[in-house]
Amino acid sequence: MSPHETPGTAGNDPQREPAQGNVQGGVQGSAQGGVPERREVTVRRAPKYVPFLILGGLLGVAVAAIIAYALPGDASFDRSSVFGFFMILCAAGGVILGAATALVLDRRSVRRAEHAVVESAPDADDDADDDGNRA
Repeated sequence: MSPHETPGTAGNDPQREPAQGNVQGGVQGSAQGGVPERREVTVRRAPKYVPFLILGGLLGVAVAAIIAYALPGDASFDRSSVFGFFMILCAAGGVILGAATALVLDRRSVRRAEHAVVESAPDADDDADDDGNRA
């Protein structure tokens, strides 16, 4: 995987053979002879898990607030202590539901992944002027 690729968004399958390219001494084919290296990559839109976990936790806190303050309760319990109890339970449940939602969306993105062929581009250093300034 090159430094410009992120896990889950693009890259070669580790079980596959690497694509044939003009590589000599660790230098890409585009730098030697002008023949660009061609590789097949998989592109997919994968969800980020942290926003799903945070959203699930916040929805759990909102549900706990509704349970504690909107519904009639027992007079022997303080509403803030009822809210604290239900906040822990509902926030944990919301985080679990958010994680499950992210996992389902991640599996769907694997099925909808697209394959593409990419070619290497020349380095940015080739665009420099004679006096060292970039064009």
